[in-house]
Amino acid sequence: MDQSGIVGGVIGGVIVAIIFTVFLVVPAEFDKPKVILNNEYVNTIEKTTPLHSKNLSLIEIFEKSEPGVVRVNVQRNESPDANGGVGSGFVFDKLGHIITNAHVVNDAKKVIVTFLDGRSYNAEIIGADEYTDIAVIKVNADLSLLQPLLLGDSSNLKVGEQIAAIGNPFGLSGSMTSGIISQLGRLLPTDNQYSIPDVIQTDAAINPGNSGGPLLNMMGGIVGINTAIQSTTGSNTGVGFAIPSQTVAKIVPTLIEKGEYEHPWIGISGRDIDPDMAKVMELKDAVGFLVVTVVEDSPASKAGLIGSEKTIQVEGVSYPIGGDIILSVDGMEVRKIDDILIHLQRAKSVGDEMILEILRDGRTTNISIILQERPN
Repeated sequence: MDQSGIVGGVIGGVIVAIIFTVFLVVPAEFDKPKVILNNEYVNTIEKTTPLHSKNLSLIEIFEKSEPGVVRVNVQRNESPDANGGVGSGFVFDKLGHIITNAHVVNDAKKVIVTFLDGRSYNAEIIGADEYTDIAVIKVNADLSLLQPLLLGDSSNLKVGEQIAAIGNPFGLSGSMTSGIISQLGRLLPTDNQYSIPDVIQTDAAINPGNSGGPLLNMMGGIVGINTAIQSTTGSNTGVGFAIPSQTVAKIVPTLIEKGEYEHPWIGISGRDIDPDMAKVMELKDAVGFLVVTVVEDSPASKAGLIGSEKTIQVEGVSYPIGGDIILSVDGMEVRKIDDILIHLQRAKSVGDEMILEILRDGRTTNISIILQERPN
């Protein structure tokens, strides 16, 4: 099957729906939101050491983590009787910052956070990034309720590793499920032009209402934020997705400081080199990403990358030819578009230099690109 994509985005779709896991409800009456002004910020994001040095039982993980997991109710219209939604979140620090999904609080007129003991607080939206589906909200809550959960290191995850998810599926507060890491480095399509790279796939039961809740390793560290399921019915079918803690650690401090995050951008579209294309182009291996289009005034355009100039027909199939083929980024092999997107997400920021090894006219050469902010 041909694969194609936009660097920072995706072309095409999936056979089954990607469902972002917010549960719609009719919320009770809410108080007017409070405006919280507190510019202090204690950066606990660097404390990525798991809570414990050895594996815990699922019972121990739940008992230690449950106080830091919250329910997030959202009202999207002015009327208190209007339909809203329910998601999940977790306490990030003692200043009242709560991490959840951007789609949970998107277009919210009012957000209410409920803690384990049933106490609720109006929340202020501090910042959100739809391109990684991460949001930070803040409550002026009693300090005794603020039990931060520490981030684990998602870069150490292995396929087959046991994990646990805590959240509010279908509004059922404080529910826990368990499973394994099914795969790593997935590309998750979204409703906007860009897809989310480097996503964790798990078979732990994730359902509407789980959005924003923590995915934990067996040492009690958060390794992801539960965000979506792949389903034909709207309910769990054993394929769930979570934003990795590596991404959280990179995005959240900027959201707290600035309210938004600037994503780096190259400015090309193209397609992965598959075996048929490799044969047509007389390539030795079916690896790399063919540049088909270079966006005007983009970093790629300024660096001199070349897109495909024409297409040829082979057995009734059109193949673009003549464009640069990206073989590696900063010394890391590019097998397909996912490798470029994951590297951008993990290691790069706006203004950084990135070295592309490309194949052009049968010869390899290196090109330096200065990354710019991704356009909306």
